[in-house]
Amino acid sequence: MNDLLTALGLVLVIEGAIYALFPEGMQRMMALMQEMPPGTLRAAGLASAAVGVAIVWAVRG
Repeated sequence: MNDLLTALGLVLVIEGAIYALFPEGMQRMMALMQEMPPGTLRAAGLASAAVGVAIVWAVRG
């Protein structure tokens, strides 16, 4: 449980830093995402999740 909370905290730190450092870029990215079809967003989410699992597996392995 400690590792899960640590990972969630790191996600929030990284995401918060991106919003704080590049607010205009994030607004442009969100506008582009609204134009994407749901299937494309789903595929990108699944790919991101798969990369995350691979990284955790490699680090923990």
